[in-house]
Amino acid sequence: MAGDPTVHDGRTFVVVGAGLAGARAVEAWHERGFTGKVVLIGDEAEPPYERPPLSKGYLNGTDDRDSVFVHPAEWYADHGVDLRMWTRVTAIDPVGHQVDLQDGRSIHYDKLLLTTGSRPRPFPGLPDALPNVHYLRRLTDSDTLKGVLATAGSVVVVGAGWIGLEVAAAARTAHRPVTVIESAELPLLRVLGREAARVFADLHSEHGVDLRLGVAIDQFVVEDGRAKAVRLADGTVVEGHEFVVGIGVVPNVELAAAAGLDVDDGVVVDASLRTSDPDIFAAGDVARAAHPLLGRSIRVEHWANADRQPAVAAAAMLGDEVRYDRLPYFFTDQYDLGMEYTGYVEPDGYDEVVFRGDVGRREFIAFWLRDGRVLAGMNVNVWDVTDAISALIRSGRPVDSARLADVDVPLDTMG
Repeated sequence: MAGDPTVHDGRTFVVVGAGLAGARAVEAWHERGFTGKVVLIGDEAEPPYERPPLSKGYLNGTDDRDSVFVHPAEWYADHGVDLRMWTRVTAIDPVGHQVDLQDGRSIHYDKLLLTTGSRPRPFPGLPDALPNVHYLRRLTDSDTLKGVLATAGSVVVVGAGWIGLEVAAAARTAHRPVTVIESAELPLLRVLGREAARVFADLHSEHGVDLRLGVAIDQFVVEDGRAKAVRLADGTVVEGHEFVVGIGVVPNVELAAAAGLDVDDGVVVDASLRTSDPDIFAAGDVARAAHPLLGRSIRVEHWANADRQPAVAAAAMLGDEVRYDRLPYFFTDQYDLGMEYTGYVEPDGYDEVVFRGDVGRREFIAFWLRDGRVLAGMNVNVWDVTDAISALIRSGRPVDSARLADVDVPLDTMG
């Protein structure tokens, strides 16, 4: 639906949430030639940026700060986008087709896109604003942690998910003593299952991380306005100078819920990313989307969803018949391990894991199967295979496990 730049469309599209997903949506409208008004609203002082560097390259010091931004700040005005930074939306009025701002003003919309993302889950009962307890979600969080890791003594990481492990790797790379505390028996156990999670436990142990697994935290020990230690349920006290909490995120659904939209651990949307209101859409971390290939609704908290979903939402808002059916994808970099994961497996939703390659050298692909069909694949220090993995998953055809494990059998001949 290319627009004639000499004829103004007349409609106003508003995006609430100026992160990667919001930036990709306004990009898509520009590429499609949309000539209406576009308003992008964000509550941070920075223009849209990408989050993976915050726990990877920028935190490690291999990427500079400017590299995190999706576009230079001037790009938005140059492309006709009304970017409202440091602006908070307080309410959505679906009947009046407007969003209300904290300063008392309102903005009319014809179509509205919610890319409000998520926020870190706070540790229960922990006082707010302790200067040496850190969460990592925003660029300013990464700025702070970057300075902390340059000067800190010991670092205690609570939670062995992706953020916790990436922060632990950055801290060890900075030669800081690191303890990771995790309630599950292995890092990433819920995500990867026991077979593959062991790889990450071994990786961090080999790099000197003190892994405390299968333990619960009773409370933080706070003295003189600072965290001094965490006390475990068995009475053990783990002291630290700096603490990082990475125990998951909470989708920012409050605006949607107050507006009467369907919400269920995210804003519920169909495969076109349309909410229960036909003029309101959602994309990225906050969206629980019906997935045509998987046959269920899922909410994906990773970069690829925020990068890819908005183009579909943008097209649907222009009136196209589109569906988002790309497989979930995420990646991590920790020490000398690089990994990509494609597909979707619920905890205990598989009956076999097939390894292809050398697990000991951490150069392999792991496949999760159910009833002989590939549900997901994780390539570790093996590259240019994501398309082949995606094809195996999408085919839905049974595969022979022995052939799948054989590195001499090309992946594109499987199934």
